[in-house]
Amino acid sequence: MPKQPNSAAEAASGTMPRRDTPWLMRTYAGHSSAEESNKLYRTNLSRGQTGLSVAFDLPTQTGYDADHVLARGEVGKVGVPICHIGDMMTLFDGIPLERMNTSMTINATAAWLLSLYIATAEKQGAPRASLQGTTQNDIIKEYLSRGTYVFPPKPSLNLIADTIAFTYRELPKWNPTNVCSYHLQEAGATPEQELAYALATAVAVLDTVRAGGQVPEADLPQVVGRISFFVNAGIRFVTELCKMRAFTELWDEITRDRYGVAEEKFRRFRYGVQVNSLGLTEQQPENNVYRILLEMLAVVLSKNARARAVQLPAWNEALGLPRPWDQQWSLRLQQIVAMETDLLEYGDLFDGSPVVAAKVEELKAGARAELARIEEMGGAVTAVESGYMKQRLVESNARRVAAIESGEMAVIGVNKFVETAPSPLTSGEDGAILTVDPGVERRQIEKLQAHKAARDATAVEASLAELARAAKEGRNIMESSIACAHAGVTTGEWAETLRQIFGEYRAPTGVGGSVVEVRGDRDRTEAVRAKVDSLSDRLGRRLKFLVGKPGLDGHSNGAEQIALKARDCGMEVVYEGIRLTPAQIVNAALEESVHVVGLSILSGSHNELVADVMRRMAEAGLTDVPVIVGGIIPDEDARKLKAAGVARVYTPKDFEITQIMADIVDLVDGLSREAA
Repeated sequence: MPKQPNSAAEAASGTMPRRDTPWLMRTYAGHSSAEESNKLYRTNLSRGQTGLSVAFDLPTQTGYDADHVLARGEVGKVGVPICHIGDMMTLFDGIPLERMNTSMTINATAAWLLSLYIATAEKQGAPRASLQGTTQNDIIKEYLSRGTYVFPPKPSLNLIADTIAFTYRELPKWNPTNVCSYHLQEAGATPEQELAYALATAVAVLDTVRAGGQVPEADLPQVVGRISFFVNAGIRFVTELCKMRAFTELWDEITRDRYGVAEEKFRRFRYGVQVNSLGLTEQQPENNVYRILLEMLAVVLSKNARARAVQLPAWNEALGLPRPWDQQWSLRLQQIVAMETDLLEYGDLFDGSPVVAAKVEELKAGARAELARIEEMGGAVTAVESGYMKQRLVESNARRVAAIESGEMAVIGVNKFVETAPSPLTSGEDGAILTVDPGVERRQIEKLQAHKAARDATAVEASLAELARAAKEGRNIMESSIACAHAGVTTGEWAETLRQIFGEYRAPTGVGGSVVEVRGDRDRTEAVRAKVDSLSDRLGRRLKFLVGKPGLDGHSNGAEQIALKARDCGMEVVYEGIRLTPAQIVNAALEESVHVVGLSILSGSHNELVADVMRRMAEAGLTDVPVIVGGIIPDEDARKLKAAGVARVYTPKDFEITQIMADIVDLVDGLSREAA
């Protein structure tokens, strides 16, 4: 522990205060291809970034190769595509892994991507024990918020336990599981829910490890010491700071009381952070710079609860993919706070504050109560399978959305002080965002085919057969997965082998049972409901609305809120959750005889997926059913979609969901009158 400086004495003596070591500075990055992402990583490292944070594309996250039908339009959009060890070697070309600290945001396929990383390091000549970094490897939050799960909860937790048992022996500097509350807050979690659900997830993981017998009881404290967390910091500055102090104290209690960890260093709450992207606004996006700064301060000011790694979003992420310069701007913010200010020269600024102490105790009490409810149900897995946690998140998010819509929650530039001059930051030809080359997918598929043609098919079959045996027999699958990586097995082949054994899973949507009464919203909702009733009477049946999530985009928060509000307004809603093909959506529209189809796409694949849906709608004779689209959609793309026949396009600036419902009623009403 660095000494607590006495600034007056040090000033008198002329000595400089001793500074703490800065946190790891990362930028969450990856796009298009392994080649392009490698260039980006090397550029960021040359500009002072001290660790890597890898963003994988959705096919990689969900266990599909680039040529799978569900991967269409998604390759390279939200991250880098990694189909095999050749891609991984290209991604880290010229970056010595034995000296790098790498965070990989990967969950359902975490064991596979870690195996590819280890195999790549071995080809570089790096010993396993030298590798430092983190795999997110948190499947519970995928069922609740992000949606990139593959297998059911119990086998998924067993895969996590395999990585933990393997790394504590082979990669002692690696964090095998990074319990992620980040996406819980993005899904609408209150601070108490974020605390409770993340801690319940960590308990589920450690209970699985302890029950599995791969780790001797005497070594469990070492395993506990390698569990880390990845959190979110929102704009409510004081609450977020207190939440982090509450996290540290609750984790200390759990590890001591539940797992008997005696050594303080193994009970330490170790966390990284990305500050809130949910609160970034499309309107007046330059305001996001201030939001990002304030949110970062909440996780670095309190020394006793300071993040060990920080990655900041770019100011323009509500518009699309950030450019290298935008990422550099966010990195410079971290460097200024860490190196120009005197923050790292002092002890904790908030010890002894009665205001902070009271808020921390309030948050801990709320979290303990929610943890007790989950424990009574049988733990986090049961709370996922029953839909309990998902339903609570949908309801909390509905209250947040309604508070913004009503003006109860102020968002500058959105519902308050909306007048603005045009921003010079967004006036360039590129629209202030990075656009992925449309040829990326074709080239990735060509490289995948070339890889398959060049590899030893016999070695591939043998390694996959051993992987299947290990999974069926309940043995640790890490060594067999590393052998698969070296043999040239692809991401899709590894995942399909385990799909055949574990099956696939569809998590509860949380929409069906949610009931939300929001103050100040009833009158507007009742007015829309009256319009729905009137139109339904004229149509001869209830207005029916299909909400669809095509492709691999698992960000379902917006779709859930649309479905929930549509039901609240009296519509009959068809919502089957995430990861549907365009063919499945059109088939549902036909079978359910819906009046309107709504597509939610936030991965940037709207052009390809909407075009596919529109073509299939025409082939099915559904040209009289209007299609509306919502997502992060640039203006130029919105114009193209409307020219192709899309009736309405909504983006984050269209935050008044009740008004969207009224628009839908008017749209169907107008078309039905024209048809009559």
